[in-house]
Amino acid sequence: MPRRSLTAPHGVDATNSAVAGPHGRVPVRTYAPADGCAARSARRPVVWLHGGGFYSGGLDQPETHEVALALARAGFEVTTVDYRLVPLGGRVRAERTGAPGPSCAGAGRQLRPEVRFPIPLDDAMAVIDRVSARSDDGVVLGGASAGACLAAAAAFRYERAGASPLRGLFLAYGTFHAELPERSPELMSRLRGSRRYVHTPWLIGAMNLNYAGSADVLPLPDAFPGGHDLTGLPPSLVVDADRDAMRASGSLFARELAAAGVDTEYRVLPGSTHAFLNRRRDPAFTRGVDLIAEWMRGLG
Repeated sequence: MPRRSLTAPHGVDATNSAVAGPHGRVPVRTYAPADGCAARSARRPVVWLHGGGFYSGGLDQPETHEVALALARAGFEVTTVDYRLVPLGGRVRAERTGAPGPSCAGAGRQLRPEVRFPIPLDDAMAVIDRVSARSDDGVVLGGASAGACLAAAAAFRYERAGASPLRGLFLAYGTFHAELPERSPELMSRLRGSRRYVHTPWLIGAMNLNYAGSADVLPLPDAFPGGHDLTGLPPSLVVDADRDAMRASGSLFARELAAAGVDTEYRVLPGSTHAFLNRRRDPAFTRGVDLIAEWMRGLG
């Protein structure tokens, strides 16, 4: 695939390229320490999946770009993934076939399925496969919010396939269950601002159904792995925001991982709110990145 090198600040090289996936090309960007031959060979590469409710985000948002920069400065090679995004609402869309048709309505067009599950997951796994193919010791996979769900779902798929390239999994303020678990009184007392009303069970459920495309998909473990048998998943770090309704899903998922025998570390950053990795100047951003980097160094 064509590659384009970028000038990235603070001793990091960044390169744009693409990976061939089952649904077409998947744009990626790889960040590595500029002085990095030793650093790159000493540590497993990282694949990082942004959040955005499955319907928004990309390679340039802070949760993608700034996190990858920070981890590359810490000595890790990071590949970010521009997985296909689902639209809001609707089920099919009309696309031109490329050849002009007669003037009658609908001619020259064909109906194609919209992006829904499992397309974003397939995109992510195509990139993981490509990155792991050049690593002798597997990869570490991470994700935030909806990207954390995709990362956990990829780990589940790999484990069930019997040959996982994943040596570690880190998940930030994710949603892992088809329905938002019950929010405790303690958690409700911590919520502030608009997210108290935005991250409700109904709206999280609507977001998940929009990604799934059908209620029949919601129970599938590779759509939402929360509540399913997580035995065999790799060592995992789950990091939640303190003042975040979605912590109900993250904390339960961490307990489910531990109950399945997975080596699990669970951390809540005091005072933080959802999507702190999307705000470079938020003190929780630095604390979160430092925590992730320290945990990855300890994977061995």
